[in-house]
Amino acid sequence: MDGDLPEAFYEPLGGGRFRGTPATAGPWSPSLQHAGPVAGLMGRVFERTDPVPGTRVARVTVEILSPVPVAELEVTARVVRPGRRIALLEGEMTHEGRPVVRATAWRILAAPAGVPETVHAPAAPPLPDASRAFTAAPELHTHGYLSAMEWRLVEGSFFVPGPGTTWARARVPLVAGETDSPLVRALTLADSASGIGSQLDLSKWMIINTDLTVALHRDPDGEWLCMGASLSVSPHGSALCEATLADGHGEFGRVLQTLIVDEQPTS
Repeated sequence: MDGDLPEAFYEPLGGGRFRGTPATAGPWSPSLQHAGPVAGLMGRVFERTDPVPGTRVARVTVEILSPVPVAELEVTARVVRPGRRIALLEGEMTHEGRPVVRATAWRILAAPAGVPETVHAPAAPPLPDASRAFTAAPELHTHGYLSAMEWRLVEGSFFVPGPGTTWARARVPLVAGETDSPLVRALTLADSASGIGSQLDLSKWMIINTDLTVALHRDPDGEWLCMGASLSVSPHGSALCEATLADGHGEFGRVLQTLIVDEQPTS
């Protein structure tokens, strides 16, 4: 692990409050968070809100209301549709009292052990060795989230047009002193889909996702997760990024992002 990395993405302050460390910073600014840790923190609070034995969080949708600063945040959640087999939860992240993220989650009864397994996606490609480690363009801020994750690219490249596939794992836990749950690991990676799968030259075009939806038909196994992503875009429309999530046993979930597309401002 890089000795310069913070201990975790977030420092717990008690009472639902967390301080984002420099590890949360995204590629565009050291003062704004990547939505991966943000989504992971929302997933963490959903898992801890009135848990029901025998159920699991199967889908999380995160609505990004504004850029999330690398600063102190407060996270809350509540059950809005309680149930023994199905429950709907909603959560909110605020900065200095202002909402920056809202999210929902479906928590559902886990399927019986005897249900036949059916997965149509192909097996994930093998985990590459360290020689295919991630490298970034020099103008990007790489000393935050991009460095706090370990990347092993299979095909494509971050911020280069074209679909891509990567294995990745977090070098630090989401919250200091804790072990990440499988849901948290998946959510922390998922928002990187549009970076891996972009079809656009990002020196000319700005793409920003307004939301993130992650649906998991089972919990991932292990630290290393594989994501294959691609982006579709239309003139006079918008962009849509889709990704699959897999581990060593195969595909376990899907990612969907809605993105605004605009020309990069000229200096």
